Amino acid sequence: MTNTDLDAGSLDHTLLQQWRDAIPPTIHFGTSSWTYPGWYDVVYHRDYPTRGATAQMLGEYAQFPLFTTVGIDSTFYRPPSPATFASYAKQLPPSFPCLSKVWDRITVHTWSGKRGPEKKGEANPDFLSASLFIEEVLAPAHTHFAEHQAAFLFEFQQIADDTMSPGRFAESLDRFFEQLPRTTRYAVEIRNPEFLHPAYFAVLREHNVAHLLNSWTRMPSLSEQLELPHVVTADFLVTRALLQPGRTYSEAVDRFTPYDRVRQRQPALRRGLVALCQMAERLRIPAYVLVNNRAEGSAPRTIAGVARTLATGEP
Repeated sequence: MTNTDLDAGSLDHTLLQQWRDAIPPTIHFGTSSWTYPGWYDVVYHRDYPTRGATAQMLGEYAQFPLFTTVGIDSTFYRPPSPATFASYAKQLPPSFPCLSKVWDRITVHTWSGKRGPEKKGEANPDFLSASLFIEEVLAPAHTHFAEHQAAFLFEFQQIADDTMSPGRFAESLDRFFEQLPRTTRYAVEIRNPEFLHPAYFAVLREHNVAHLLNSWTRMPSLSEQLELPHVVTADFLVTRALLQPGRTYSEAVDRFTPYDRVRQRQPALRRGLVALCQMAERLRIPAYVLVNNRAEGSAPRTIAGVARTLATGEP
């Protein structure tokens, strides 16, 4: 099966399983969220209602041969309830690892208009509040989802504030992470390329926090980030293939919906993902590879192409 064959049409799940078995088990593939009707006949084999089937879809998602992790994006907007945690845990195989985005109330520096016009431009008083994270995010996850909580992902959307220098951002992270227990894994995703600074990497390394290598509109490519000195800051790697550098989210949505096929393959992105997996194998550390539909048009198919290259050596 060639990469072209993987771009559209049915997938041979037996072959996908063979590729998965040929890849080290410490390389974990998954997607950023999973509730996409366009994945019917790719990941899902039944139609799901547009609402109320999130947990059931997660259960079938976890049966897809290539998926051994998942990114939970909804936690960016609010912490899950105990009932939500229970519904997810009921559907997942034992110890299936999940990577949850941290509540934006902790990671947003200045509020945009999404929270209402009255908040736009206001500084967030809870930015990097360790006590809020521990009480509202960490503790509930450990209580209700400990078997599946592999890492917390701190997504810092682009900070447009001249007073937030790379050094100041690194110092803020240092104060924050020194207050957190080291009993779980953390990763930081930034959207300001100027924050890719030696002080930033030093702080993450001090606290065993991973720099999350992202493919995003205004960030260097994965391959460029992998070449940065000291980019490996923890005993695991995380990547999120979100967008082609230079392309906006709205452009990708317009071009790729309904996410049923690869509409524009990104060879450089795939090479970066392969290189990251090979680096993790050389370093003998786990890697969590999360792909978004907006990268090429269909995250499961992108992952299938990367898995094929890793398993067979063919581009």
